[in-house]
Amino acid sequence: MPFDLPSLPYDYTALEPYIDTQTMHLHHEMHHKAYVTKLNDALKDQASDIIQVQRTAKDASPAVRNNGGGHYNHSLFWRWMAPVGTSNTAPCGLLKENIERRWGSVDAMKQKFGEAALARFGSGWAWLGVKPDGTLDIVSTANQDNPLMEGLAEVTMTPILGLDVWEHAYYLKYQNRRPEYIEKWWNVVNWDSVVQGYEEFALKGHAIPI
Repeated sequence: MPFDLPSLPYDYTALEPYIDTQTMHLHHEMHHKAYVTKLNDALKDQASDIIQVQRTAKDASPAVRNNGGGHYNHSLFWRWMAPVGTSNTAPCGLLKENIERRWGSVDAMKQKFGEAALARFGSGWAWLGVKPDGTLDIVSTANQDNPLMEGLAEVTMTPILGLDVWEHAYYLKYQNRRPEYIEKWWNVVNWDSVVQGYEEFALKGHAIPI
């Protein structure tokens, strides 16, 4: 079956004032929708598993690699955010323990994550993920690549949280102030969703489905 544009789990206005309404509308209805359309065109309605599309992206055509990544990344990105007050404001349980074991504190992890997001030249993403040995790591990828893409990402791992640092994700509100965008974004991170993905999928060696 062709891939479909997923509905947002909240209204376009719901992430104000940190992510503005116009950006959310354009990001979802134009950018993400275009990735879905172009991916379906590239696959010519062949049955495909989106996780397998990520894992085999290195050997895929540019259209499948770029648009498949765009669809997968954004489908998770929407779920990794939530209106203020509707999710825990910090990780909990085993994820919190392992973040503290790896970086010393949640704040230290956020700083490392922010550095990865800032260091990504041009368009791309920053990721928190789980490596095959079960440990956590942080990496950034170019364009619509992600850490599931073996042979393309600097570190192959299962992403459990990602931040879009393409300019279309923040430029209407923050212009060239990417550091401010990164800082404000933490206010809408849906830690409940992140913890769920970590415990139910990543810790078991499975990619998070969309």
